[in-house]
Formats: sequence, C-alpha cells, structure tokens
Amino acid sequence: MKTTTKFLASAVAAVALFFTTNANAQGPKLGIGINAGIPTTDQYNLTLGADARLQFDVSQQLSIPVTVGYTHFFAKDLNIGGANFKQDYGYIPVKAGAKVFFNESGSGLYGLAEVGAAFGVTEDAKIGFLYSPAIGYSWSSGLDLGVKYEGISGAREANPAYEKNVGHVALRLAYGFKL
Repeated sequence: MKTTTKFLASAVAAVALFFTTNANAQGPKLGIGINAGIPTTDQYNLTLGADARLQFDVSQQLSIPVTVGYTHFFAKDLNIGGANFKQDYGYIPVKAGAKVFFNESGSGLYGLAEVGAAFGVTEDAKIGFLYSPAIGYSWSSGLDLGVKYEGISGAREANPAYEKNVGHVALRLAYGFKL
C-alpha cells in the first residue's frame, strides 16, 4: 500500500476516533443510503451503489460524517483497434468530511464535503484518492435526499480502453436514525 494511502486511511481513522470520543450527548446518527448516477467518463453507462454513514454532531449545524459503502460503474461496449472491451469498475469508498446545515435546527438544506480512499475491487482497479462535494436536504423524520459528485484520481491501471480517473454525479436517497 502506498504511503499516501496509508496516511489518508490513518487520518480518516483519527478523525473518526476523535469525534466518537468528543461527540455531544445525543450520540451519533447512522444513515443507510442508496445512490444512482451518471458517469462523467464515456466508457460507462450507469452507476449504482449503497452506503452507510455515521454522523457525529459537533453542533446543531456542523457534523462530521464517516462513510463506507460500495459503488459499481457499469461499462459500455468499446471497440478499440478491432478489439472489444467491456470492463465494469467497482470500489469501496472510505471517506470522512464535514456537513454544514444552513438552518439552525440541524435539518433542512446542507452542504457536504468528503475525502478519502476508493479501494478498487474489480480487475485493473487500484486504490485511488476520492473526493466528493454534495448538497442535500435532510428532514427531521430521518429522510435525506442529496446530489453529489464523486471523483476518483488514479482509480484504474493504465489500459488503452479506460481512463485512469473516473467520476459520477449521483442522487442519494437515505434514511438516518440516532444510535
């Protein structure tokens, strides 16, 4: 594993540990979500995924999310130099970040930024740097609807059919509850 990846994984773990020991008395929230998206690279048709997000509230308006899940890019049939290529790409995202609610109640419209690592699980996949800005709306009932961009740098091995970097714009539907 590269030093950068080890550092990034250690930083995510340290942030999660820090906020689990310093979270307010309400305790963390767990959100389970599904997402569907449109890839930003031509070699894929569609993305589907699922995730679990632990959210540690620092204040009513600021939370620290730690997210893990699985996302799958469904490949198109490509013909390069007379050879056909069709290779899906799947990865396990592990990321942490900051979620800011624009309403003092701790629900409603929010902005979210996360960074982490994408652990590739399909052929020619590597560990890549993952970044994900998002906007969304969270209801006090626990329902959460968001739109995110998720980009991965260095996701694939060098291959004439596929780009090394991938990304997608996805709609995420989730339900969250207090632990």
